[in-house]
Amino acid sequence: MTGAADRLRLFLGAFGDPGHAFPMLALGARLAERGHDVLLETWKQWREHVEAHGLRFAPAPEYPVFPTREQPLKPYEAVVLATAETRPAVAEFAPDVVVHDILTLAPAMAAELEGVPVATLVPHIYPPGAPGFPPYALGARLPRTGLGARLWRGLAPVVESGLRRGRRELNDTRAELGLPPVARLHGGISGQLCIVATFPQLEYPRRWPAGVHVVGPVLWEPPFGDVEPPPGTEPLVLVAPSTAQDPEQRLVREALAGLAEEPLRVLATYNRRLPPGPVPVPANARLVEWLSYSRTMPRSALVICHAGHGTLVRALASGCPVVCVPAAGDMAENAARADWAGVGVRLPWRLLSPLALRLAVRRALEAPALVQRARELSAWARANDGAGRAAELVEELALSRRGARARTR
Repeated sequence: MTGAADRLRLFLGAFGDPGHAFPMLALGARLAERGHDVLLETWKQWREHVEAHGLRFAPAPEYPVFPTREQPLKPYEAVVLATAETRPAVAEFAPDVVVHDILTLAPAMAAELEGVPVATLVPHIYPPGAPGFPPYALGARLPRTGLGARLWRGLAPVVESGLRRGRRELNDTRAELGLPPVARLHGGISGQLCIVATFPQLEYPRRWPAGVHVVGPVLWEPPFGDVEPPPGTEPLVLVAPSTAQDPEQRLVREALAGLAEEPLRVLATYNRRLPPGPVPVPANARLVEWLSYSRTMPRSALVICHAGHGTLVRALASGCPVVCVPAAGDMAENAARADWAGVGVRLPWRLLSPLALRLAVRRALEAPALVQRARELSAWARANDGAGRAAELVEELALSRRGARARTR
């Protein structure tokens, strides 16, 4: 616990999807444990869990990151509206630091308007590239040869053109809010402190910018009891689909069909997203509405997933290799990193079928090197507290600000 003189006021803001809200909630809980006054602004569905950890709760403006037919606002138009709603909460709380999720710019903008230092939490792989890297989210592995690196460098002007367009849109938004323009191409990421909540083993080797820290996974999940797997002694395979993608539950269906005759036990969850029709469940399997990954993955020999970052790093922290079937977004990038790091097998979404999945599972289970590497990452996670390190970095930023203010008095 901190002393009264060191007690900080910290405002956190996160997008409400689990992959973004959960890491921020984990950080907030750790900061509260360390004796700080923490307010978390996120979607109202997480209020009970936020308050259960001793945090203050503020409902976040629930604008989509990408426009939809029902909410046609462009992303930066939504940021302007959300900033107007968030700024009063920031001003009233008067925090020492604001920490915002990479998809949630309103708290960062409000903090700047109030003269408060800003930190960014990146709850996945670090998106900015480096010379010779393939474009982020493309799902291509780091090139093995100098020729491959040169080919990706040749594509860099195209990627940079898109980033410049994004910077123009961001600076238009900043101008509308009365903020000066930023020169950095990734201007939505804080230049003061960026916390990257992933395994360093999943990051391609690079020279890291000042202020960027890869701390390891920052994990949280809603509490839930044990779920019994199918009976038997055969290896347990967990099917852990995305909570945001694959509404038809195609991955669950193909996995249950493809592994029906294998000498395995299969435990699958549809994560409270009911499949559109009946799902045949073979004798060696069980399909459940929900389960705890932190309780189930340590008992599993393999995890089949879409390669959402939270699920991927939870599996690796549990010592489980993965079969990644990326569906959308940054999942292809995560699958490529798992393949590159030697902790998983990836199967393209377009090739998903019962046979293809069965072969991928066999390949993963018959590769001792995958298991060994996953166990190495698990040991690293036990020795390196990602949430604790992230909390320390936030404290350092806040205390440096206090020191600077004291020196100017």
